Amino acid sequence: MPKSKKQRQLFYLIPYGLWLLLFVIAPLILLLFQSLTTQNGQFTLHNYALYFSSGTYLLMTFNSVWYALLITIITLVISYPTAYLLNQLKQKQFWLLLVILPTWINLLLKTYAFIGLLSKTGTVNNFMSLFGIVPQQLLFSNWSFLLVAAYIEIPFMILPIFNSLAEINPRLEQASRDLGANRWQTLRRVIMPLSMPGIKAGIQAVFIPSLSLFMITRLIGGNRVITLGTAIEEHFLVTQNWQLGSTIGIILIVAMVITMIFTRDRKHSRKRG
Repeated sequence: MPKSKKQRQLFYLIPYGLWLLLFVIAPLILLLFQSLTTQNGQFTLHNYALYFSSGTYLLMTFNSVWYALLITIITLVISYPTAYLLNQLKQKQFWLLLVILPTWINLLLKTYAFIGLLSKTGTVNNFMSLFGIVPQQLLFSNWSFLLVAAYIEIPFMILPIFNSLAEINPRLEQASRDLGANRWQTLRRVIMPLSMPGIKAGIQAVFIPSLSLFMITRLIGGNRVITLGTAIEEHFLVTQNWQLGSTIGIILIVAMVITMIFTRDRKHSRKRG
């Protein structure tokens, strides 16, 4: 019986291992190889030296981290109260489904929908014209990029926080109130610390993808918002400099790994250890 159980585990492990090998490990190795070679296939560190000595690329790195941080803060400020209120509702799973529903729509379609809303002849400007306000250029700005990016990322922040709040025993909140704590003190000293794993998971789910945004920066931000994601797109599709594009990709992956290390759930890792 144990032998057959191990055979079943091995049977399920094989496709998972092949998936990781073909679509995770192999692309990473290829990306690393291209970042360490010239177009002739010779080993070099020139690509990394060029990146770290270029003020342009360092500014792009700062912009990527800065915008990702702003998007994460905006989504967290909106998502935590939303997730908390959803958990207080009777039909909370239904309302959560409505929040998640926009993620089923293609990202490109949602981006073009915002172009229709924010353009000079769009819905927002038509509404403002009713009050005598002259149509404004709402697209191709930093705030419009942050607005659209935050809207797209909000469900990915709400979901882990919602799940974390749902796992908290309601008796703990009742005990806090019985001991004299008001609603704000209970939220700050009991609910928020216990929901911290969900907050960290939400930060990972939002901050990491926001580092490499490129389509929204092009369509909504125009050329005003320049990040590493747009630089990778340029090198792979326009300049055909795959070596430098791979270098930037490796740096982005390192930044994502660092983010995961700082936002990991240390309590669970200690228990496993």
